Amino acid sequence: MSRFNSLTAAAAVALAAIAADASAQTAKAPPPDSRDVNLRAYVELLRSDVRAQKVAILTEMMAFTEPEDTAFWPIYREYDVELSKINDDRLKLIADYAKSYDTMTDAIADRIAKGALDLESRRHELKTKYYERIKGALSPKQAARFLQVENQLLLLIDLQIASALPVVQ
Repeated sequence: MSRFNSLTAAAAVALAAIAADASAQTAKAPPPDSRDVNLRAYVELLRSDVRAQKVAILTEMMAFTEPEDTAFWPIYREYDVELSKINDDRLKLIADYAKSYDTMTDAIADRIAKGALDLESRRHELKTKYYERIKGALSPKQAARFLQVENQLLLLIDLQIASALPVVQ
């Protein structure tokens, strides 16, 4: 199987698992407010199960030699810690959005939109920083492969979250 087909299959499995995780969260104990259910699902999407899936997919797709493996994973763990901080801020913003949804004003919408743009910018800066670190530790080709796989996985997670968020009224 080609790497492209492997990535496509891995991405499909990850999306299915992410969707299953989200639907499992809503199926457990439906509270009165569906926004609470969604918020808990977002927390799960940005937490441990997705990280484990990402590590498994990265391991398969990167096809490291032993020295590359030794060089990559400490850098990735640092990246993941920094990404987690951004994700924590994202969860706070989603919670703010959910809390403010029924009482949304122009000022609140502006604050939330600017917060979302700031989070995108911070995540972009983080990926740029770690692309350079991985490029220095491995090679530009391996760093580009990491960036490509990471972007695809982040897009899957983003799509799952975005598709569940109601549009501002």
